[in-house]
Amino acid sequence: MKALVLSGGAGTRLRPITHTSAKQLVPVANKPVLFYGLEAIAAAGIREVGIIVGDTAEEIRAAVGDGSRFGLEVTYLPQAAPLGLAHAVLIARDFLGEDDFAMYLGDNFVVGGITDLVREFRATRPDARILLTKVPDPRAFGVAELDLEGRVVRLEEKPAAPRSDLALVGVYLFSPAIHQAVRAISPSPRGELEITDALQWLIDHRRTVTSTIVSGYWKDTGNVADMLEVNRSVLELLPPSNEGTVDAATEIIGRVSIGAGATVRGSRIVGPVVIGAGSTVANSYIGPSTSIAEDCRITDSEIEYSIVLSGSSVHGVGRVEASLIGRNVEITPAPPIPAAHRLVLGDHSKVQISS
Repeated sequence: MKALVLSGGAGTRLRPITHTSAKQLVPVANKPVLFYGLEAIAAAGIREVGIIVGDTAEEIRAAVGDGSRFGLEVTYLPQAAPLGLAHAVLIARDFLGEDDFAMYLGDNFVVGGITDLVREFRATRPDARILLTKVPDPRAFGVAELDLEGRVVRLEEKPAAPRSDLALVGVYLFSPAIHQAVRAISPSPRGELEITDALQWLIDHRRTVTSTIVSGYWKDTGNVADMLEVNRSVLELLPPSNEGTVDAATEIIGRVSIGAGATVRGSRIVGPVVIGAGSTVANSYIGPSTSIAEDCRITDSEIEYSIVLSGSSVHGVGRVEASLIGRNVEITPAPPIPAAHRLVLGDHSKVQISS
């Protein structure tokens, strides 16, 4: 069995972070989201992985390399434009051959991995198996309709009037039958080859498409709110450790991981928190669900429920929360504004100014 990991796409919902960085490499608990997926694939016993790459190909290659650090053999598959999930399967045809494969969206996060799902797929051998989860607003997802016996009977991509609240999770398991399906479908009104259309083709041609409703934790980390929530959930499992230097005036509460060479002085750290290697925290409060990457500097500030990427500094800021701060950012207090009003008023004006 092989794996196909999708790491193209522009990451528009995470801009401006993704103007300069691949969305799959934005860190959760100081580790890129993509790495969690690759680790889950390796844990499931899969070794050969094709990674679909686009405009950020060089950055993905630099981070993942040949895959050996994950116990994988990685092949990079360029995609000229993000033309849909089924298009990714189409261009990966030679790599995939006649093997079964797992398709994993590189910016998705599934707690508990995919080992049990892969084992069950191998044992039952349907033509396709999809993962589903209930969502409050299915209109933003591919949506599945099940019959009374739980079989998949219909799939739609981002429907205006969803027939259910079951959204497709970004992990799919396929037999080689999917290759005929992706060649048979046409682009959707969005101009993309939709994997939902390919799955519907299998259903219409009486092929077996089964499903698993995910009872654990799944998130598409394509926006800031979900990224922060995934960061929180991962930090909850963080083992406490201290490889840095913490002075006697600092109070550490709960699960806190401090990286090598990091320094914490005169501060209060309430976990779960991770502080990356080489970072400095001084005279500050770091609250729960916060990840501070390597080589950051937090001084005379408060920060909570946030992600701070490498090389950034926060100095003299009263409070930062629910924030995603990019690399090499500087946050400082604004200069004082003079307490004066500067007006240009026409004839017969009436103005009220608060004292």
